[in-house]
Amino acid sequence: MKVLHIGGTGTISSACVAESVRQGLDVHVLNRGRTAARRPLPAGVTVITGDVQDTESMRGALAGATFDCVVNFLGYGAKDASAAVDLFEGRTGQYIHISSASVYHKPVRQVPFVESTTRRNPYLAYAQDKIAAEDVLRRAYEERDFPVTIVRPSHTYDDANPPLPGDWTAWDRIARGDELVVPGDGTSLWTLTHARDFAVGLVGLIGNWQAVGEDFHITSNEVLSWNEIYDIVGRVSGTPARLLHLPSEFLPIVAPDWFWSDLIVGDLQHSAVFDNTKIKRFVPAFNPTITWSAGARRLSGWRSAHTDQTRPDPATDAILARLVEGHRLAVAALAPQAP
Repeated sequence: MKVLHIGGTGTISSACVAESVRQGLDVHVLNRGRTAARRPLPAGVTVITGDVQDTESMRGALAGATFDCVVNFLGYGAKDASAAVDLFEGRTGQYIHISSASVYHKPVRQVPFVESTTRRNPYLAYAQDKIAAEDVLRRAYEERDFPVTIVRPSHTYDDANPPLPGDWTAWDRIARGDELVVPGDGTSLWTLTHARDFAVGLVGLIGNWQAVGEDFHITSNEVLSWNEIYDIVGRVSGTPARLLHLPSEFLPIVAPDWFWSDLIVGDLQHSAVFDNTKIKRFVPAFNPTITWSAGARRLSGWRSAHTDQTRPDPATDAILARLVEGHRLAVAALAPQAP
């Protein structure tokens, strides 16, 4: 089975490449050749250098090659999807498009999410682009028999990338005992999935011809509140998490310079609970085993062994400190004054 992974060195894609190799597939990876040191490609992978944003670069890099399956981790909007159809039509038996579970209806009307849940997210441009890409690919399947399978990851992490707003900076603030901003009251329910577990589901769809024309989300079965997620980080760090709860809607206003503000409003503040019945039916081997408690210990071990790659980002730290200080000043201003 000859498979092409477009990407291959990111949080999700690197795990899928490794699982593809483990399962004995003939693995090719196409990217710009800038392999991250923390996620090196495994031995036996054929590397193809090309720029996914440049159609001519892609055509030249692939040079007429054909594949049993193409997995694209770098397709975002309708334009990307249309270009992929034009490029791979007639050259692959299956095209797996990596979408996002952020496409499901916000605000949430019913849980758990199933694959037929309405796709609508008016708050997040990323989700809107993913919906547009899915629509292009669905039409290509219906009108041109383009062999697409759509996969929607939710919040997926690996040992080198914590699933926290603020990344390692947020982890560091907990570990050193500083307050950390938590959107809302921290009780919304969330699903975290380790990339190694996700990869079992994704690779199980490769060459699974019954999956053509279908869509799947692939997530853990564990559901936690954000307060629990942060408390577990505090436990593995040996320092109780000090959490400051702020209304999610305030963040784009008071911290428009923070990358995570829009993501929180458009996705993370809403509960995300998934029914994985469908992926388990198509891929019986899919059975997530890494709980967040175990995953947090793995991240803590990585942090200890890679201090140069897990330092807090000064700009992010400054934004979070500004939010904490702003809250302190607001509370002080509203406090009753002594006569």
